Amino acid sequence: MTAMQDVCADLAAEGAGLARLVAGLPPGQWSAPTPAAGWTVRHQVAHLAQVSRLVGLAVRDPAAFEAETAAVREDAAAGTAAALAERLAEPVPELLRHWARWRAGAAEGLAAVPRRQPVPWLADPLPASVLAAAALTELFAHGHDIHEALGVPYAFTDRIGHVAFLGTRARDLAYRARGLEPPAEPFRFELTAPSGVRWAFGPEDADQRVSGPAADFCLLVTRRRHRDDLALTAVGPVADHWLGIARTHLVAPGGGPGRIGQYRV
Repeated sequence: MTAMQDVCADLAAEGAGLARLVAGLPPGQWSAPTPAAGWTVRHQVAHLAQVSRLVGLAVRDPAAFEAETAAVREDAAAGTAAALAERLAEPVPELLRHWARWRAGAAEGLAAVPRRQPVPWLADPLPASVLAAAALTELFAHGHDIHEALGVPYAFTDRIGHVAFLGTRARDLAYRARGLEPPAEPFRFELTAPSGVRWAFGPEDADQRVSGPAADFCLLVTRRRHRDDLALTAVGPVADHWLGIARTHLVAPGGGPGRIGQYRV
């Protein structure tokens, strides 16, 4: 459902929208707490700037990417904290300038790469289109936190289709994160986009099925809401169990898998 150029264009649009939201914020709002424990609006933007920087490096200069991320691969918590601290030390205007430049570089760089070409990433190389979807998922998740901190409702668009795609592709990650063996049987996902379009992933005849609004699905897999607060339906015991553990990333902001905002674990 997602051509490579589409995901890169959507990545650029999602980043530009969030940048407009935070542009011109008074100092007090930059220090506003977000649903991620210990993270302010400034932490969230600093994190997103660093992600954009790394995506751009991975595409343009894999050797520099490997050097930059060596500390993260050696000690994920300490390496991530050090990189975040470097971004947080920048004055807000400089942070915003860097973020704008790195966002553009990431989207343009990914658009120039064949969609199935592997690009180095923190754990394993990812196809360029999947890395673009992962970068957009970061924007969606952390952008949602920023919207909540500022009291501005998040406007869902069909750009979340890339987040939904990543959520279905990362199905087995939820099991590995808990030391469980992923099920062999496939899932069918049937989701309704904000526009009303129906998105489907997985074989039509799968016994294990998940359905509902794509917006709710994206909030679930990015761990921004608990399944009990969402209009998602599971058919089959395996799919029902998965709704309780779904995720797109191994760890939450701050380095741990604990609660994010209203997400009850």
